[in-house]
Amino acid sequence: MNPPLLLTFNAGSATVKIGLFAWDVHGARRIGKAVIDLGLHPPRLTLDGVEHAEIRLHAAYSEDLHEILDEAMRHVSAHLPLGGPAAAGHRVVHGGDRFAGPVRLDDAALTAIEALTPLAPLHQPRCIRLMRAIRRLHPALPQTASFDTAFHRTQSDLVRRFALPRALEAEGIRRYGFHGLSYRFVARELRRRAPDIAEGRVIVAHLGSGASLCALQGGASRDTSMGFSTLDGIPMSTRCGALDPGVLLHLLTQRGLSPQAVEHMLYHESGLLGLSGISGDSRDLLASPAPEARAALELFCFRIAREVAALANTIGGLEALVFTAGIGEHQPAIRAGVCAHLGWLGLRLDAAANAAGRLRLEASDSDVAVLTLATDEEQIIADEAVEMLAREGAQPVSR
Repeated sequence: MNPPLLLTFNAGSATVKIGLFAWDVHGARRIGKAVIDLGLHPPRLTLDGVEHAEIRLHAAYSEDLHEILDEAMRHVSAHLPLGGPAAAGHRVVHGGDRFAGPVRLDDAALTAIEALTPLAPLHQPRCIRLMRAIRRLHPALPQTASFDTAFHRTQSDLVRRFALPRALEAEGIRRYGFHGLSYRFVARELRRRAPDIAEGRVIVAHLGSGASLCALQGGASRDTSMGFSTLDGIPMSTRCGALDPGVLLHLLTQRGLSPQAVEHMLYHESGLLGLSGISGDSRDLLASPAPEARAALELFCFRIAREVAALANTIGGLEALVFTAGIGEHQPAIRAGVCAHLGWLGLRLDAAANAAGRLRLEASDSDVAVLTLATDEEQIIADEAVEMLAREGAQPVSR
């Protein structure tokens, strides 16, 4: 009998990433992935598992997504040797201070997640749409939520507090941190693959189209570059990173831009795209001979290194630097550019190891270990769903 299917969902602005896992008594084992591209007309499903398939979807697009999701799941079932769906886990960007770990999605949890929408207006509504669509399609299917912010709840109030009137903190205006599912996976992988490093003072650089850094001590989050929103910290593909708030006041009052125009600029027209005027994709910039491309990447690497130094201050030193996510895992030139600014810490990179993308990248005389590790947020979502449902006595049974 084929094991049942556990699904994980990660909703983006124009895509829905779906992790496909076989769920049995040993846990969740990845057997494939799928992506629904809602930015195409008609939408397209890309499926990787036993085979690769690209399928044009015929369901009509609607805000609640249930028809597109229903058609996509039929194709997934037809291409994979698994039973029917037994559970679904979701990545939720913002859990506020309400959620310190994964939860089973019931009416109360869904209402609480929805209430956090003002803290993440661009991200929260997307995952809520998916939760409701699945509930409509499979009312009895267990669903769980895993939160990007939950991993950072181990940070102190000193780290999380803004120098603003305390009444605003009581309203939830504080530093939360994001990419927590990625950091949880990397912390776990460090314990497995480099246990001598895992319990020390480690900074992880999650570098993708969205990017941040996290300071770990004993495997727990002590500080992170992102704060109240996913705009904070280092420059990203199209996001600005940390910005003097006086710039915002200038744009709003002196330039007369609307809040909506400023928001669009900060999220979609800034970062590497804004710096270069060419592309927000670092691969394009690395391949470009334009001086603007080089200048954008130089600033990107410089700001990452500066953040490493700031986070090292929080944890009282640095014993290891870990690169992860798309850029961190696959672009040795970016890794080298960051490390070039950190020689004062005694960090030395082995050029050959870096070019080959090995696990350990530091030179033999380096005072700081340097690693590259692949992250897997979907595996964390799946594992947390299994653990949550197991505590309730749920078994991996197809529905």
